[in-house]
Amino acid sequence: MITRLGSLLLLVYALCFIVFAFTLGRPATPNAPPSDAAVVLTGGPGRIEHAIDVLKQHKALRLLIAGTDPSVTEADLARRIPGSGKWLACCVDLGTESVDTRTNADEAKRWLDKHKYTSVRLITSDWHMRRARYEFHRELGGKYRLTTDAVQTEPSFFTLFGEFNKYLLRRLAVWADL
Repeated sequence: MITRLGSLLLLVYALCFIVFAFTLGRPATPNAPPSDAAVVLTGGPGRIEHAIDVLKQHKALRLLIAGTDPSVTEADLARRIPGSGKWLACCVDLGTESVDTRTNADEAKRWLDKHKYTSVRLITSDWHMRRARYEFHRELGGKYRLTTDAVQTEPSFFTLFGEFNKYLLRRLAVWADL
């Protein structure tokens, strides 16, 4: 009986992982309404570049780069991302308080409240979007209109497996009120 139950749980776990791997976050639709603000989570290639493009296309008025290393400056980013200097100077805030996805959401909420925004575009990698969206929904509640905008990647099996387990463990921790 215990073997069967263990096998069933393992099968459910494997099926959930398969669904997770085949339903990664997607880019925002072209007709998605513009947002007051955008928040990009650091930690993956192409995320900040995509966020600057969102500003350039007037899909958001201001950008928070959440989880920025305190030693990074706007000048560093301008050197790394050609053509971004003007946008970094006028419309970007570097958030240095957060260290993980949960604290990214907390930092973003304080920033959104401070500026009195009502809508936000969340930008992160496709494989990270589900957990990021979960944390942002938990932190922001229904106070803001949230648009997700995933940067398409080619994640490895290990990246997907690790992210699935982080997402699953976070959901279990919230459920258990830990």
